[in-house]
Formats: sequence, C-alpha cells, structure tokens
Amino acid sequence: MAIKTGWEGRYFEDFAVGDVYRSRIGRTISETDNTQFTLLTNNTNQIHFNEHYAQGTEFKRTLVNSAFTIAVVAGLAVTDTSEHGFALGWGEVTLPHPLFAGDTLYAETEVVEARASKSRQGWGIVKVRQRGIKQDGTVVLVMIRSFMVPTRAVAPKSEHFPEPKE
Repeated sequence: MAIKTGWEGRYFEDFAVGDVYRSRIGRTISETDNTQFTLLTNNTNQIHFNEHYAQGTEFKRTLVNSAFTIAVVAGLAVTDTSEHGFALGWGEVTLPHPLFAGDTLYAETEVVEARASKSRQGWGIVKVRQRGIKQDGTVVLVMIRSFMVPTRAVAPKSEHFPEPKE
C-alpha cells in the first residue's frame, strides 16, 4: 500500500518575503459562534449578543466579536504559516469594516519579514500581514502577526498516526 502524506505546513526555509498565502477554506460565522465566544470570554459589550440593543446602534444588528475575528483569521492561516511553530505576537490590528453573523471569512497572509532567530539555533522568526476578507471582498481585519518556526532540520518529528492492527 502506498501511503501519501498530506500537506504538512511550512518550515522556516519555505518563507520568502512577498509570498502571499490564501486560506484554502472559508469559515461562515454563526450567531451561536459569536454569542458563545463573547460569553466565554466574559465580554459584556451587548453589541455582540443583544439584538435589541444592537438595533439602536449605527450597525442595526449585532457585530461579531473582534477577538473572535482575530482568532478565526489566525486559525484559517495556521496550515500555511505557524503549524509547526508558536505565536510571538499580534500587532497593528485594525477593523476597517464590521463582520456580522452569516458572513463567511477568509484569510490572506503576506510574508513581510523572515529572519533567523538569534536565540534559537535552527529556528526563524516570521512576520506576516494578515487580512480577514468577507465573501464579497470586504476587508474586515488587518493585523501583523509574528511567530517562531523551525527549519526542517530541527523540527520535531510528527509520527503520530498509529499503525493499524488488523
């Protein structure tokens, strides 16, 4: 039997400044997603979970929690960016347009910097500009994200699939 491996994510040597990655999948945000995330994080701003309150705002309906938007965009991009590494930070977050329940979110990532780590041999620091884009092309999030990722030479081996016993 020929076992074919799937996409395994990028390593430090795979990143080049100027490269752009677009998420393979989109994520439609439901009202339940938004309400649960908002309540789980103890955000008491009613614009995220009280439709009656939200009708009195300029948006006329509840907004998707911005922290949830950040999390979804980062998550949609993990397979292309930080699957083997770990986050170092987020910065310069802007939300130019609102996101509502029922919208589908996609992630676009541009590599803006990649350098070898000074403190970890065989690792690199990658900085990217990520955008959350709705189904109609409207940009709802722009952020800078940085993460540390290993080279193939030092990456932990991920032989985690169990051998089937017949």
